[in-house]
Amino acid sequence: FSDPFINRRRANDFIQADTRLEAISRERIRERNKAPQERQREICEDYYPCELYAFRHGYPAAYRHYFARRRTK
Repeated sequence: FSDPFINRRRANDFIQADTRLEAISRERIRERNKAPQERQREICEDYYPCELYAFRHGYPAAYRHYFARRRTK
């Protein structure tokens, strides 16, 4: 009969250090590569009138309203 509870000192033995380091590095890569929607939302949050517009109409509409016209020539 084996004990169903794990000893406190051995609780993290089943997690390998390499796996944790890989997960951390993958998370850092994901943070660097943001989705376009996330970038647009951050731009809109930095501009107060855009943020107010977003509360009523949503961030995609607010971004289009304030910034989309500037990009098209």
